[in-house]
Parts: sequence; C-alpha cells; structure tokens
Amino acid sequence: MASILKLNKIHHIAIICSDYAVSKKFYTEILELEPIKETYRAARQSYKLDLKINGFYQLELFSFPVPPARPSMPEACGLRHLAFEVDDLTSAVALLNQRGIVTEPVRTDELTGKRFTFFADPDGLPLELYET
Repeated sequence: MASILKLNKIHHIAIICSDYAVSKKFYTEILELEPIKETYRAARQSYKLDLKINGFYQLELFSFPVPPARPSMPEACGLRHLAFEVDDLTSAVALLNQRGIVTEPVRTDELTGKRFTFFADPDGLPLELYET
C-alpha cells in the first residue's frame, strides 16, 4: 500500500528581482513585510532576503546578475501571480496608491463574491490583494 503525501502548508515563496535595492524597498517599505535575515552570497553575486508576512509566511527575495525577463504577464506558463490576503481592500488600495503604486480597478470574484485587485512589483510580477 502506497503512503499518502501530506503537505502541511506552503513554506515559502521565492522571487528573483532585477534590482535588489528597488525590490527590497518595495517589499519592506511599500508592502511592509518584515525582514528576517539578509545574506550576501559572494560566490553567486547574489543577495537573499527572508521576509515575514504577519509573522507567519516567508517570502524569499533573491538577486542574481542579469536574470532573464519574465516572458509575459500572468498568462505565461508557470506561477500566475502571488496573492496577499487583506481585511479591508479599500484601505489597502488607498495606502498603496498613496505610496505611488498603481492598482487595477477593484473586481469581485464571481465564484466567491470577494473583492480583489492586481498591482505589480518593480519587475512587473503580478501581485494581488484579496479581501477576506
């Protein structure tokens, strides 16, 4: 009898950026993710920044010399987007807009009835805010 694979949760999400300083500022100052640890890996000429989201989830921000560009917006094969849950979408959108981040018009998920919007990180990675 085969064993059952039991996944507990998503451990972390890794993002490779083109300009480490710009992306670090975006994720720590604009989105207010909390740094856990920053490491410079000389052999790879690469930074790795571990970030907390509300004390639970971890996002890893990487830099590499000359990473290839993402093929296209969310319909490219692979990860479609990264979604962040928020309690108050209207307030979150207003705060991002005040910080110079352009958000798409708010939409309603036809399956759940919940409101959401998209915006982009400095490299154009599609990010979503999804209201609880």
